[in-house]
Amino acid sequence: MFSQPAHGRARTFRVLLIASAFASSSCGGTAPAPAPGPVVPTQAQLDSLPGPTDLDAPPANVAPPFDGSVTMDTVEAGPFDNGKMWTFDAPPADYLDATYGFTPDDDWFERARLGAVRIPNCSASFVSPHGLLMTNHHCARDFVVQVNGEGENLLDVGFYATSLEGERAVEEFEVDQLVEILDVTSEVESALAGVTGPQARSAARDSATEALADRLRDERGGEESGYEVEIVSLYNGGLYSAYVFRRYTDVKLVMAPELQMGYFGGDPDNFTYPRYSLDMSFFRVYSDGAPLETPEHFAWSEEGVSEGDLVFVIGNPGSTSRLQTVAELEFRRDVESPATLDFINRRIGAIEEYLSTHGEAEGVDEVRNALFGLLNSQKAYTGILEGLRDPWIMARRADTQSDFVEAVKGDAQLSDRVLPLLGELEELQERKREVAAEFAAYAGLGSPDYESSLMLRTLAAFQYFVATQQGADAEVTEGFIEDLRGVENRPAELDEVLLRSRFEDMVDALGEDDASVQAVLQGRTAGGAAAAFMAGSLMADSAAAEDALLGGTLNPGAEPAFAMLQGMLGRFIPFQQVVAEVLPREEEIAAVLGRARFDVYGTQVPPDATFSLRLADGVVEGYPYNGTRAPVYTTFYGLFDRHHSNPGQEEWALPERWLSAEDLDLSTPMNFVSTADIIGGNSGSPVVNRDLEVVGLVFDGNIQSLPGDYIYLPDLNRAVAVDGRGILEALDQVYDADRIVLELTTGTLAASEAEADRVRR
Repeated sequence: MFSQPAHGRARTFRVLLIASAFASSSCGGTAPAPAPGPVVPTQAQLDSLPGPTDLDAPPANVAPPFDGSVTMDTVEAGPFDNGKMWTFDAPPADYLDATYGFTPDDDWFERARLGAVRIPNCSASFVSPHGLLMTNHHCARDFVVQVNGEGENLLDVGFYATSLEGERAVEEFEVDQLVEILDVTSEVESALAGVTGPQARSAARDSATEALADRLRDERGGEESGYEVEIVSLYNGGLYSAYVFRRYTDVKLVMAPELQMGYFGGDPDNFTYPRYSLDMSFFRVYSDGAPLETPEHFAWSEEGVSEGDLVFVIGNPGSTSRLQTVAELEFRRDVESPATLDFINRRIGAIEEYLSTHGEAEGVDEVRNALFGLLNSQKAYTGILEGLRDPWIMARRADTQSDFVEAVKGDAQLSDRVLPLLGELEELQERKREVAAEFAAYAGLGSPDYESSLMLRTLAAFQYFVATQQGADAEVTEGFIEDLRGVENRPAELDEVLLRSRFEDMVDALGEDDASVQAVLQGRTAGGAAAAFMAGSLMADSAAAEDALLGGTLNPGAEPAFAMLQGMLGRFIPFQQVVAEVLPREEEIAAVLGRARFDVYGTQVPPDATFSLRLADGVVEGYPYNGTRAPVYTTFYGLFDRHHSNPGQEEWALPERWLSAEDLDLSTPMNFVSTADIIGGNSGSPVVNRDLEVVGLVFDGNIQSLPGDYIYLPDLNRAVAVDGRGILEALDQVYDADRIVLELTTGTLAASEAEADRVRR
């Protein structure tokens, strides 16, 4: 699955989130870089609070780098190893003409841009003149749970509004339509002129882009105008564009199938093909209480797709790292990705343990959704790591880098500026290797989805005390109070297993004899310590924590969770100091290299994904697998075969309404594959033909696509989509959703199912 983390206020505690939104990387996407925040308290500040402080420990031993057996000069880079995620800043008109003999004009690109939109965690598109929005079921799951009525379980049984009045409003659902693109590179570079030092330049860049976004929004009417402006960094900061969005927030759920169909095949089928999933959902955007008029929408194709057809995926790929150097990829292979995967595996175990005894508890659907996301990320990061450990793939990346170096050597000015930076990047990776154990011990620390609520409240309350002692103004301290208030009050049993998981991370990574581990556990097991903190800390309950903090009754010296955090920070602070030194310099070097690549290749090489709108071309094409060949598309025949060939297996059990659907045409195509270049964030992207007609809906990639974070291999990499013909057949014959079928096929908006029935007859 291909979703991306929702935007939101970054947690203020300055921690390194190796993968801050693991569940987000549906469909093989990787987590975004951590959002910067305030610097952590210094050791001197920690000393001002009662408790142990002498907790420094030497760095752990680091395993030697991977020794591949492939000779580098025997492997050559491919022409599209860096992908085909084209920006709308520089539409690939010449490339499309040369490759396919297809020459779209400016109007075609504008209609493509306006029909596709971005939602909080995924992509989507307008598919009717009346604000009807299509995306994936897995992008909608949280919102389906949100609109549950008394006694309802819409996640399991599905939802369909048979009338306009029956469409249910959802909260915190933002629809961003890209209406204007401005090149602001010169303005950002002017703001950085004369600023030296990586941290100073990073801060100046953030300040400049924020001010620029505010100014451009103010020029368009300010906060109440409905416009939002985002400064998008391309080529790792080599170029900057201002993306002006029209934002819509009045959104209602129209239809979502039952979970069993939206997630058919479950985790076993995830990132595989052939597939049989109806991973779709529909929302409607409103304006002034009425359906939004959307002339810029994608019409529905009557013919669908055939093998060899040219198709386009228009969406918002979240994050790729195809411009990273070999040294950076080797660090990920040896340190960062294993740490991330260990974090994911342990949280899966913790949540499954909770669900095994609390499967019917209130709010369990949210926990199940979290588990689905983790299982998705587990498979994604496993594939990412396997690719990094593949000597052939690493050799291709090395050859790509070698080609770039040779091109740079041909320009003396570029050579003097660029080549020393490659050596410095290697040195920075070695600096990070010195704290490899801490990468594992503190992976995901502060993640709102997978950190215990007790830990999150402790982080917020602790910072409040430190800020108060430093004389911080009310705005800063109130921010920490808001952080504490915003922490979810999970079931105590779930919070305990998550807290235990954090302690187990530390034990495994640092060892039982480590001073920080001993300070936290105090001679107890990880489980015993977690149980003790849950029983004895005010931070275990949101109301108690807030009352104590605001009422002035919280004694830092007597609060056990503060002593626990102080023990953790003894080892964490030196680690974070390394990160604070290295990451800004890496970003600065990446920007120089990105600009150099742009100088060498121009827009022939697309920039890395940034959860901004991209156009990806591809061809409908099968591929070899398991000694045979994957078909171009699957049909409902295969769906029913999966059900009948796996009796008693929940993942492939068809709902009763499907088993009793008498008029369903089983020969209808259900899912199909293409060579389009996609990654996390592309979930919900429309697949369109040359005429910008919908032929499918992207929801996944095959297992071979998982290394797509750092290399695009079109021979085997496939985007998996729900076939538009299957969507219509299911809506018509299984769900009796005539209102949607009528709207998709004719553009006619029916106020009720009865009205749609009359029109269709």
